[in-house]
Amino acid sequence: MTTRWVFGDQLGPHFIDDHDGPVVMVESRAVFTRTRFHRAKAHLVLSAMRHRAAELEGRATYHRADTYAEVVGTLEDVEVVHPSSYAALGLVRRLGVDVLDPRGFATSREDFTRWAQGRGGRRLLMEDFYQDARRRHGVLMDGTEPAGGRWNFDHDNREPPPKGASSLGVAEPWWPTEDDIDAEVREDLDRWEQDGDVGFIGRDGPRRFAATRAEALEALEHFVEHRLADFGAHEDAILEGDPWMAHSLLSVPLNLGLLDPLEVVARAEVAHLAGDAPVAAVEGFVRQVIGWRDYVWHLYWHQGEGYRRRNALRATERMPQWFAELDSAATDARCLSHTLDQVATHGWVHHIPRLMVLGSYALQRGWAPTQVTDWFHRAFVDGYDWVMVPNVVGMSQHADGGVMATKPYTSGGAYINTMSDHCGSCRFNPRVRVGENACPFTAGYWWFLDRNREALAGNPRMARAVQGLDRLTDLGPLVEQERERGNRAP
Repeated sequence: MTTRWVFGDQLGPHFIDDHDGPVVMVESRAVFTRTRFHRAKAHLVLSAMRHRAAELEGRATYHRADTYAEVVGTLEDVEVVHPSSYAALGLVRRLGVDVLDPRGFATSREDFTRWAQGRGGRRLLMEDFYQDARRRHGVLMDGTEPAGGRWNFDHDNREPPPKGASSLGVAEPWWPTEDDIDAEVREDLDRWEQDGDVGFIGRDGPRRFAATRAEALEALEHFVEHRLADFGAHEDAILEGDPWMAHSLLSVPLNLGLLDPLEVVARAEVAHLAGDAPVAAVEGFVRQVIGWRDYVWHLYWHQGEGYRRRNALRATERMPQWFAELDSAATDARCLSHTLDQVATHGWVHHIPRLMVLGSYALQRGWAPTQVTDWFHRAFVDGYDWVMVPNVVGMSQHADGGVMATKPYTSGGAYINTMSDHCGSCRFNPRVRVGENACPFTAGYWWFLDRNREALAGNPRMARAVQGLDRLTDLGPLVEQERERGNRAP
């Protein structure tokens, strides 16, 4: 009888519901000995795996081993759903395991290939892919037209935080209650660290994210009922007193395989049809789930294994230790300090701090994209290779030269000042680029443009910014200042 091997990100029923035979799960110690993950991420993944094994008691065999091979290599007639990374795919092939088609995404590989080939050499734009997915699945559609008369309500979903507010005032996310399995995991991680075999970054506080199918469904329901209606308008905004804003936190159970994306967007659409959530909020959420998430997955495989090594801007600086170790006390820049502290505490911040604070700073400093990608993978609870390679190499660091994004995503301090409440308590001034009070993002933006002037001059979306360099009377002192700062914490 065929055995189904289940990885730690394949924990939902849709990964075994077509299989009547035995299931094997392997908790590999080597994964943690060779890589310093966030402590909360290690806790979450191990808790989720052990919870799933307990649910499948009598059917699943759960092994705690040094490596996958020492368990799976002893089995005959093994199959596995397509793994989520090139490394894992290479492993299962070396072990002679039969590979089934991927699951856990709204668009199949065949549908993506068909769509990509139909582009006729045009760029693989996410917006076009997203509209195609909406049509194919009939999500937020009025016949052949998009609900609300528009495909994209992004313009309505870019509001800054409410003036003077410390929070959005929406209900907190649903939080799970830890149990004996969580306690066992924490004890094991403590022992591994004490033995000196394993090291982590970040802090392991109370588990914030769903680790079981039941918890994931509870989190989905709570989000739709209490938070979805407020999601859209301020989805790009940052408030220090409200780290979750109206975000769903569902990327975590989705990436563990506990939820299927089509069931997630179907529940959100029901809320819209019932009049409980405006179309702009629901559309923004749907775009994240079956648009951006699926698009990233397919680009990861479509671009090939070498995509991770792209470095179009020739960035080679090493990530400094203070950043890599999430040392929020090392910097006076309030946006950096607060964001690093949130990552250290939760292993999570939403997409704008990731892109426009952490990623933008790395881009401005010229850090090697491979190091930045690896760090994001390890530091975030929802980070996996397939997630971070396109998001960091393509979107954040513009290392693919424009395959994914038409321009580098970076800015001066003015953007952060508009979209957050960080700057009011910061000693740096977002309007100043040279001197003791110079904002490291404002100065860093112009330094980045100056270093990459030739590479960016031909980019239609960057040409005006690059031309602006010639109007700066203090460009020389600015460049000297930023060269001197280098990778020292601002």
